[in-house]
Amino acid sequence: MRVIGLMSGTSYDAIDAAAADLSLVGDSLVLEPLGLVSEPYDDVLREALGAALPPGTTSMAEVCRLDTRVGQAFAAAAVRADRELCDGRAELVASHGQTVYHWAEEGKVFGTLQLGQPAWIAEATGLPVVADFRPRDIAAGGQGAPLVSLVDLLWLRGRPGTPVALNIGGIANLTAPDGTAFDTGPGCALIDAAARGFSGGRLAYDVDGALAGRGGVHEPLLMRLLEEPYYALPAPKTTGKELFHLGHLRDALTGFGTLPAEDVVATLTALTARTVADAVCAAGATEVIASGGGTRNPVLMAMVGQCLPGVALRTSDELGLPAAAKEAYAFAVLGFLTAHGLPGTVPSATGARHARVLGSITPGREGLRLPSPAGGRPERLVLG
Repeated sequence: MRVIGLMSGTSYDAIDAAAADLSLVGDSLVLEPLGLVSEPYDDVLREALGAALPPGTTSMAEVCRLDTRVGQAFAAAAVRADRELCDGRAELVASHGQTVYHWAEEGKVFGTLQLGQPAWIAEATGLPVVADFRPRDIAAGGQGAPLVSLVDLLWLRGRPGTPVALNIGGIANLTAPDGTAFDTGPGCALIDAAARGFSGGRLAYDVDGALAGRGGVHEPLLMRLLEEPYYALPAPKTTGKELFHLGHLRDALTGFGTLPAEDVVATLTALTARTVADAVCAAGATEVIASGGGTRNPVLMAMVGQCLPGVALRTSDELGLPAAAKEAYAFAVLGFLTAHGLPGTVPSATGARHARVLGSITPGREGLRLPSPAGGRPERLVLG
């Protein structure tokens, strides 16, 4: 089955559309990557999303407008991916949507909201669309994240030692081979917020780690940031920009006077590296396979490496799965599993009572013609 996976992370800078040929061969799921296209949000939509996300406030009217406009943007990305990567022969779209709120209190998740109405994608492509992946896991008592943990476990099964998968997006998350998975804390969320704030909106992020590279880590600020109670919570746990936003940084800066922008960004980069490394060490990792936008920040990756002496640090590109596209490929896999009636969660990773088939399905132009249910979930993921 040829599937397009659509993903926009907590940085809400662009929609990634990855296409893959997926097939079940014995106990293996074979994934042949077909490529990635990325569609940036236009400035107006990106600004509207930023204004609506925590700690901002919004209205139901604006939520309706965003749901429609994000859905239309996802539809345009899917149409482009089908045309450029699939020669117009895609069979299914799996859309993560745009997370705008993850309702978590005292270690428990009560709900989640992803915008991007899938009807627009189905109408534009003519294909069935699997969307709204996270709520079913939450309804089963889980955190609704990190859902990529299933793909990580299937993909890394059989690797020597103790390999850990690490994704550094707006939020960083980790999957260990024992099935433990959780958000470690901010990936690039606070770094991005600081870059935008200090540049008056001119910078969306710290390009190539340039700001951090010119600065020095302010140890008292770092110690204050590390006092955030989230880091001490046991797994499974999830977080988001509901916690790690510009207001969180402003609170931490209280009493320090005016610090150079470069030092603040360097300190936030060190925060991400330290919290990621603490989680990796707790998992007893011998190898870290990293993906996500944070891997393009050389200063961040160098800091992570310095915090992990003796642990091999490499990107998923080295294993054949492009770091920039991994999450979009992961949702293509989850959509494929849903279409075949197979569960897409690991209870030990999300904390759910049971593994569940995820998502809701919007029929395509020809109605809904799903493949026959498969006998059992695959045991490993193989790149073709």
